[in-house]
Amino acid sequence: MEVIHKIGRRKTAVARIYLKEGSGVITVNKRNLTDYFNTPTLQYKVKQPFALLGIEDTYDVKVNVYGGGITGQAEAIRLAISRALCELDVENRAVLKPEGLLTRDPRMVERKKFGQKKARKRFQFSKR
Repeated sequence: MEVIHKIGRRKTAVARIYLKEGSGVITVNKRNLTDYFNTPTLQYKVKQPFALLGIEDTYDVKVNVYGGGITGQAEAIRLAISRALCELDVENRAVLKPEGLLTRDPRMVERKKFGQKKARKRFQFSKR
C-alpha cells in the first residue's frame, strides 16, 4: 500500500499528512490524537471525513502540523485528510464536497493599521 501525502491549510496553520492503510491510528506531531487535541470537538473535526464515509478504522494518519492555534490546526488536518481520501477514491468527493470539507477557508486575520489600536478599532477621538 502506497502512502498518500497531502497538505491542508487554515488561517496560519499548515498540516502535512501521510495516509496509509491501517487500524485507524491518528498521530499528530508524534503524539496521540487525544493527547494533542484534548477537547471532543477538535477530535470530532479531525475524524469528520472518516465518519462521513464510514471508514473510521481503515486508515492510519501521521500528521505534522505547525502554525496557528489548535482550532486552525484541527481544520487544516481535516482539509488534508479530505483531499487524501478523494485521491484514494473519486466517489468520496460526492460525499465530502456538500459538507464543505474540500474548500480551503480563505478567511485570515486582518492586519493592524498604523495610527489605530487594532485592525479596525481606533484610539479614542477627542475633539478638544
